[in-house]
Amino acid sequence: MILADATQPTVTSVKHLSYLSFCTPGFAGYCKVGILLFWVIIFSSCRARPFVRITPQMDIEQRFWVRVLLLDDVQSCKLFAPSAFRVINSETQTTVGHVGRLNKPLNINISNRRIVVAGMALMGRETIILPDDPHIFEINDQDYRGKLMLIVNDDGNSFDAINFVPLEPYLAGVVGAEMPDYWEPAALQAQAVAARTYCLYIKNHFGSKRTWDVKKTEANQVYLGVSAESARVWDAIYRTWGQVLVCKQSNDSDALFPAYYSSTCGGHTENSKHVFGDSFEPLVGVPCPYCKEVAKPSFFFWPMVRFDKNTVTNKILQSYPKLKKLGKVTDIIPAKQSNYEGFSRLTLVKLVGSTAESAFLRAEDLRLTINPTGRALKSTICKIVSMGDKWAFLSGRGYGHGVGMCQCGAQALARKSRTVRDILFYYYPGSELSIIY
Repeated sequence: MILADATQPTVTSVKHLSYLSFCTPGFAGYCKVGILLFWVIIFSSCRARPFVRITPQMDIEQRFWVRVLLLDDVQSCKLFAPSAFRVINSETQTTVGHVGRLNKPLNINISNRRIVVAGMALMGRETIILPDDPHIFEINDQDYRGKLMLIVNDDGNSFDAINFVPLEPYLAGVVGAEMPDYWEPAALQAQAVAARTYCLYIKNHFGSKRTWDVKKTEANQVYLGVSAESARVWDAIYRTWGQVLVCKQSNDSDALFPAYYSSTCGGHTENSKHVFGDSFEPLVGVPCPYCKEVAKPSFFFWPMVRFDKNTVTNKILQSYPKLKKLGKVTDIIPAKQSNYEGFSRLTLVKLVGSTAESAFLRAEDLRLTINPTGRALKSTICKIVSMGDKWAFLSGRGYGHGVGMCQCGAQALARKSRTVRDILFYYYPGSELSIIY
């Protein structure tokens, strides 16, 4: 399939082959069927992977590359590439080896504090794997674009695997992971702008303090690499190419802000100050009567969930060692909440301990401490009740932290023919669009 703009990459995939052209009767039809069977056999014996033939932005400035933490503190992984690749010493930027096109994945491991790739024990702490065009590699059965960075940890017994990828190809692996690609174009475009803005803000504010910028999980935003891509996703990327959101700062200059977003706000988005502790004009919260039209019923109103009290105590004390003074958590009391029409979102809770000591914790931190995935305890719009040896969370509503853009709300607005600008400026009031390249 060729995208509308001839300057854009070509998307090719086995799944895009149409069987309709092989249904012609007669000898020609049988020939075509034979050809089809031939290609089915060929493709079934190969690794079928949809990909854009060229990865854009491979020559863009380094400040527009993103370091995504794929594997943390591992001793081995499997690498495959559909093309030959170079092995580069990151510290000297010199090529230390070439590996031809692989027939099967090879092992990468660590030995004597050195990364070993294809039998080569490499010098230096950091190694870069740079595939030839189309600049795609596979690590542990997942395809990614750009480069693979391998960094030996301080203990010398493990390493991190980091995807060093240009910003727009990175977003192609985020948008389709964070939002269904069959949603309305305006919603997908709003997702692309929000994700681009969020990524750059996190990179600029936290990346300099570590060897990576963002994680591939919900801890930042979900990134699934090539498997999340589609023609509709790439269309959203190209139509918003380089666009980010900015807002006025105290010095009256325009600057990026963390354009948070979540699945289903439940009826009103939340002030970021109450959830993440930061304060930005576009993140004060707005009414959202829209997400109920799109969200799954079990996301908008979720059923009661219960957690063992001893387990809750252990998780809290493990995550917050300073709270060991509490002993066992004996009570969880709402301390602050945001009240909206018909519901309230907990923002701060008071923890009472068996030692008679007490402490305060942000409600969102409590939620993700008890249920790190957030899939069971879906939001802090709920009531907390003691039930014997368990804490029950009931009357639940919404899915996610509720700050910034409500994804289901964005889809509902897009269905009402609202534009990407309408959606973004509604959920991020006071923001403006800016182009970074």
